[in-house]
Amino acid sequence: MTRRPYDNAGRVEQARATQRRVLEAARELIIERGPTAVSMRDIAAHARVSVETLYKTFGTRAVLIKNVYDVTLAGDDESQGIAGRPEIQTIVAAVDPREKLARYAALARRLAERLGPLQYRLRAAAHSGDRDLQGLIGTVDAERLAGAGRLIHHLVDTGGLRAGLDPDRARDIVWALISPEVYDLLAGDRRWSHDEYEHWLAQTLADTIAPVPKADRNA
Repeated sequence: MTRRPYDNAGRVEQARATQRRVLEAARELIIERGPTAVSMRDIAAHARVSVETLYKTFGTRAVLIKNVYDVTLAGDDESQGIAGRPEIQTIVAAVDPREKLARYAALARRLAERLGPLQYRLRAAAHSGDRDLQGLIGTVDAERLAGAGRLIHHLVDTGGLRAGLDPDRARDIVWALISPEVYDLLAGDRRWSHDEYEHWLAQTLADTIAPVPKADRNA
């Protein structure tokens, strides 16, 4: 009698569904209460799982919160990172540097919308002295810097960076302009609409790092 191979696809999908439920529960509680007021036990109760399941799946509270951040940033729990997603491919496909930057601004706007409430809570807790969250903010800031660097490398490779502008300086400009602090000031404190924020970001990026249009050079 031949044994059929064991198919564990059901178990894998069940585990993934549980992980999604945990991450959504954690995100909801962090936004509602702030991360310092949320324990692993709180998250477990809200997600209807055991505390042991949380530690078995994520190891530590810091790792769990980083997973919450990553899934919120991506918009789903697929393994493919932002760099390999269609939104980035549309930037690469654009021919005109200013169009590339406009598409990049549209992506930055969508990421800011997804992350806004969560990121506000995490940064506030980090500034109040939570060492785990200080480490998380350091990590995500470094990831944002790396993403800005990839954009600049692409512009350099395609002749889309302003003549005479140092690529490292350009990377730092992009990193600052897409920072959550700038987004919070404009969309939060000054109550700009998301359309206004996106238009401003696209225009500022183009005016700062894109090649000067021929008409302006000849003026």
